[in-house]
Amino acid sequence: MPLQTEQILRQELGREERLLWSSMPLQGLRLRTSDAVAIPFSLLWGGFAFFWEYSAVTSHAPFFFMLWGVPFVLMGLYITVGRFFVDGYLRTRTYYGVTDRRVIIISGFSGKEVKSLNLSGLNDISLKEQPDRSGSITFGASNPIYAMRRGTAWPGVNKQLAPAFDPIAEARKVYDVVREAQHAQTVRVVAGSGG
Repeated sequence: MPLQTEQILRQELGREERLLWSSMPLQGLRLRTSDAVAIPFSLLWGGFAFFWEYSAVTSHAPFFFMLWGVPFVLMGLYITVGRFFVDGYLRTRTYYGVTDRRVIIISGFSGKEVKSLNLSGLNDISLKEQPDRSGSITFGASNPIYAMRRGTAWPGVNKQLAPAFDPIAEARKVYDVVREAQHAQTVRVVAGSGG
């Protein structure tokens, strides 16, 4: 376990809670399946916005037309290149952990947001694995309209998605840790209620 990640997650642990696994999302530029559509769209949007603004400025159009294009140019810059920087920045501030009781996700653009999911309440856990053994583990069902946009750094999208470890190395091993911890907690609950 990386030391900094482990220290950050230990601050969130309860008494007698054991940290079984911790990590951060994979770093660097990450292209996702949704980029097959997002990149061509962003190039079309950005190209048209820049053409509009350039035409308005060089033809000495009224000030309103020049001003009208500015938000579209800014959005074009964001969806073409800016979203990759935002996604990378968010991943440097995200920490994942699995304890003997729950799954913890710590993230936040400027502040700190902690999501804690009790293992006994997790019914829908899905694994999506890539050929290099990286992948994502999703805890719960996501709205299918937003599911393709995971990790694209669109404002507000992550609020519509089920919590996930995304993207992580050795996703299958982490999935097994979660399932084993979930099984062990179920056995403890059954043993505790049987006596």
